[in-house]
Amino acid sequence: MKNFYLTTPIYYPSAKPHMGHAYSSISADVIARFKRIEGYNVNFLTGTDEHGLKIQRAAEQQKKDPKNFCDEISKNFIDLAKKLNLTNTDFIRTTEDRHKKTVSKLWNILEEKKEIYISKYSGWYSVSDEAFYTEDEIETKSDVKISKISGSKVEWMEEESYFFRL
Repeated sequence: MKNFYLTTPIYYPSAKPHMGHAYSSISADVIARFKRIEGYNVNFLTGTDEHGLKIQRAAEQQKKDPKNFCDEISKNFIDLAKKLNLTNTDFIRTTEDRHKKTVSKLWNILEEKKEIYISKYSGWYSVSDEAFYTEDEIETKSDVKISKISGSKVEWMEEESYFFRL
């Protein structure tokens, strides 16, 4: 039997799930069910990404520790999967030890093979969109820089980050 691997985005639990989360999850579930009918052994993953500025700020607004905040909100994503009768075979949280161990192992391999390097990255960033925008993609309205694409507020970010050697 052939294996088939499928994943939803791993969602940011910065707020309760919404229709977009349900849509992505149901779409993936349809594919998983179809592949099973075709005879595949389906490995269907969904879960939550519990790191990043969006999580930190959402937790701060609620005056909660980010991990405790994610513990509460992630339950809603697990409940959503049950309510939608999803057939996912795994639910991963990026704060789980199994995730950390796997990422650490991969990171060490990439470092050892010199496939990653550290450098600086800067640009106009939207926390709500989780995206960087170019100068052509932003505009100023009422003294606030926003994305022309989404209308979301952007802020100038400069940070050290790791990059893949391509």
